[in-house]
Order: sequence, then structure tokens, then C-alpha cells
Amino acid sequence: MLREELRDFLADKADDMKAESIITIDVEGKSSVTDYMIVCTGTSKRHVASIAEHVASEVKKVGLEPLGMDGEQEGEWVVLDMGTSMLHVMQAEQRELYQLEKLWG
Repeated sequence: MLREELRDFLADKADDMKAESIITIDVEGKSSVTDYMIVCTGTSKRHVASIAEHVASEVKKVGLEPLGMDGEQEGEWVVLDMGTSMLHVMQAEQRELYQLEKLWG
């Protein structure tokens, strides 16, 4: 799967779970960790964890393996690392506090 296809796939699967305010940020050349960040909001700890778990499950169904997932126990900010793309699923308070869009946009 091409980098752009993976980015769009992750955003689409987050949308399947009713993630809110989904944005993608191109950080190629700005970050040594990834090329794209997908940032979205979940409405509760359970919703945040469910979005991330659903996306990780869908990724595995197409034969890809996440490099890692962190934060699903707390459910405030879950990061799914797919190498060229990283999915950040956050509760509104965390998203407002850390403002990844302004930091990387």
C-alpha cells in the first residue's frame, strides 16, 4: 500500500467509527518519525480506544502490522504507529491542550 493510500485508509477507518474533526497533516521533512499524521477526536475514553482498536484491526485485515499502539488503557490519547503514517485519536481536552495541528501544520 502506498503512503498516501495508507494515510487515507487510516482516516477512512477512523471515520467509520464516527471519529470527529479528522485532519491529515503532511510532516514529511518536518518529522524524522513519520510522513503523515492523522489527528481525530473521540467523545469519551471508550470511544477513543474503540476508534484506535478498530483501525488497528482493519489494518491487520489488509495484511499490514502496526509498529505499535500506545495509550489505549487510558483512552485519552491513543497513538497508532504505522510507520509512514501515525494516527492520533484524542479526547477534545487533549487535542485542545496539545494542538498538534498548530505544532505540525
